[in-house]
This record gives sequence, C-alpha cells and structure tokens, in this order.
Amino acid sequence: MSGIVAQNILDNTGLIKASSGGAVGLTFISKQTASSSATLSFTSGIDSTYKEYLFTFNNMHPATDNVTFQVNFRDGGSDFDATKTTTFFRAFHAENDSAAALAYQDNHLAQGTGFQTLAECGNDNDQCTSGTLTLFEPSSTTFVKHFISDFNFVNGSDFSMNTRSAGYCNVTDAIDGVQFKMNSGNTDSGDICLYGLTTWQE
Repeated sequence: MSGIVAQNILDNTGLIKASSGGAVGLTFISKQTASSSATLSFTSGIDSTYKEYLFTFNNMHPATDNVTFQVNFRDGGSDFDATKTTTFFRAFHAENDSAAALAYQDNHLAQGTGFQTLAECGNDNDQCTSGTLTLFEPSSTTFVKHFISDFNFVNGSDFSMNTRSAGYCNVTDAIDGVQFKMNSGNTDSGDICLYGLTTWQE
C-alpha cells in the first residue's frame, strides 16, 4: 500500500472504518455474505475512484471437503476470464506437530484465463479460510493490473496453512469485476468486504 495510511478502526458490525477527521484510510464500498453460494461476484464499485482496492475475507467455509478458494477477474466483458500470470507458495504446520514446511506450489498460471487459487480448505465445523486480496489500479488501460493475496486456513488434514499468491492481469482493458468461488461445491458461509484505499498522494 502506497503512502502512509491513518489508523483505521472496526465498527460494531466488523467493518473497517477510516479514522475520523482525516481523508486518508479505507472506504467501505460493499459486502457480500455467502449462503450456499456457487460464486460471489463484485461487479460494481471497482473503477477509477481509487488506485488500490482491498478485499477482506472472514471465515469462508466450504460445503465440500478439501477444496480450493479461487479468484478471477473481468476485463470489460461479461465473463471472468482475464489473462493472468501468477505465482503461489505456502507455509504449513500440522496440528499434531508431525510436519512443517515452506514450499513453492504449482497452483499458478502462465498467461492463463482460469481461476487463480488463493487458499485451500476443509469443511469440518472448525475449518475455514480468512485473508486479504489487494488489487492495484484496476482502471488502468496502460499498465498490467497487479494483485497480491495473503490467506490462512485449516485444511482437511488439520494443517494450519498460510498461502501467498500474486500476479497480474495482462490485459489493456480495465478490470471492472472480481469473482470468488470454491473450485468444487458452494461456499456455505463467510463474508467478503470491498474497500477503496486512499493514500496521502491522492
């Protein structure tokens, strides 16, 4: 995040609010709540108003065990299929202390239009995934559109995992929509919030 951002606070609904008395911070745009949802799509509010957009994910819980939580981007058409080049790695530690490692993974794309993996997840009652995704200047028609994600989750084998993915949409059109889904089955519950990031320079 560019610039210096003023302190932000949570309100009584769990949404991030910019600190009072200053224009610098996070501006809440919209929220989606999963309820046996096949997809969760943000098709408005992503434009030239902000240079950075932040998605926050709170306890996304899948209906199906051992699935991946994914993202794709819309570049002006009706489909979420922007061409992307990405990278992905994870750190993990077993609940029973039997294994731990940091490893680069092959959950990535090379000029691909498919969905990018953000996290993996089990569907036990105590398993879910939470994290963030930042999208940089999606309205640009000059540069590629970068994104970075950071997630933690518990998988179906009771491993605590932290995953980092990053990449860019290699398209000249603006990115005007973002969609999230599990690669199999629905998302039973969880909240996704979209914020615009204001910096000192803006």
